[in-house]
Amino acid sequence: MPLLINKNIVANDSWQSIDTESLEQAQALPSGDIIVPLAFYLENRDDLLGRDGQLGIQVNGDDDLQALYAEQGNIALVAVEFPIFRDGRGFSIAKHLVRTGFKGEIRAIGDVARDRLALMQSSGFNAFLIPEDRFSEEDLNAFTEVSVNYQGTAADPRPIFRR
Repeated sequence: MPLLINKNIVANDSWQSIDTESLEQAQALPSGDIIVPLAFYLENRDDLLGRDGQLGIQVNGDDDLQALYAEQGNIALVAVEFPIFRDGRGFSIAKHLVRTGFKGEIRAIGDVARDRLALMQSSGFNAFLIPEDRFSEEDLNAFTEVSVNYQGTAADPRPIFRR
């Protein structure tokens, strides 16, 4: 799957996303930069924070986000899942992370497509994992198609009438 970080195609992703089932079957925690589900992180927090490598957490709108916001100082990446097109809770998660001072990577995963890239970016996402069948290099133009935002964005939270 193509990965865009800060509007550039990235060939090598240092992050490895691991699901709960694989983590529970593993004898030891993997090394390197890993992304784990929030529930697994909360159950194994001390072990995960004690290992080498950076740590990322995968969340979706069904997770207890207060736990995520409390732990954002311990993690370098938050992967926000969009399970289906009509689920927009991920936008709110990204906006809240930015407003509360999260400085790491906010990555959109799941149902990510060109028509939502600009809105995702204005919400605070800076990385996008796009399914292979939906990606083309023309998708990079999506970031410049909207030149004026009427609502506040992650970069400038003021609505247009207050600028």
